[in-house]
Amino acid sequence: MKELEYYEEIKDWDFSMFEIESESLTKWDLYEILKKLSNKDSKILDLGTGGGEKVIERYPYCAEILGTDFSEGMIETANKNLEKSGRSNITFRLMDNLEMNVPDNYFDIVVARNTVTDPKQIYKCLKPGGYLLIHGVDKDDCWGLKMIFGKGQGYTDSRPISIIDYENVINAGFKDVELVPLHEREYFKNKYLFKSFLKKVPIIDSFSEIEGDNKDYFSEELDDELLEKYIEDNTYDGKIRLLRRYYGITAKK
Repeated sequence: MKELEYYEEIKDWDFSMFEIESESLTKWDLYEILKKLSNKDSKILDLGTGGGEKVIERYPYCAEILGTDFSEGMIETANKNLEKSGRSNITFRLMDNLEMNVPDNYFDIVVARNTVTDPKQIYKCLKPGGYLLIHGVDKDDCWGLKMIFGKGQGYTDSRPISIIDYENVINAGFKDVELVPLHEREYFKNKYLFKSFLKKVPIIDSFSEIEGDNKDYFSEELDDELLEKYIEDNTYDGKIRLLRRYYGITAKK
């Protein structure tokens, strides 16, 4: 299954269904930074918005927020969620991050959450002095799980996507660029929720962060023997633990 087909298939779910308990080991918080950088007049672009839940629930009340995604199904879900929310400063629409069709020098802040980006195109659409915030999944995310299965997202990539993104942001002309490794623990209440989660996200599928969706990488079945081994070694107080490795980037035009 290709990446776009995958997101079309899962358009009506969100992470709350897995009842994940998260523990952050790093102080960097995308939403706190966004809150500090924005004001009532800010115009914000959210790339890879998915079903729009985070934008609706956690983005500030400001002049304008545009959420975009390359999946038509995800945008449909986002608009349904928006209608229920009653928020009036948010719009969602279809857009490919690598073929952006937004005005130049228009946005005060661009946010990219766990999605592919082209910093040069983002630079063009930001106002002078505007900010780029990136939150991404790094190569060593869930590394213990990937070691047991011998594969996974970014497992064979020669360089971490965080470093590639960092260099691309600098080369696009941004200033004050900072890259912060983010460490989190996630806990699942039972095997059913944990297995359901792994079937929905491409953590242990052979997906290259560098090559993107050039491969058929999403699987429907998991090796139960290997999964049981991980669960046995990573259960604490009755809960299954995943060690997550993300990264945050802040930059200014």
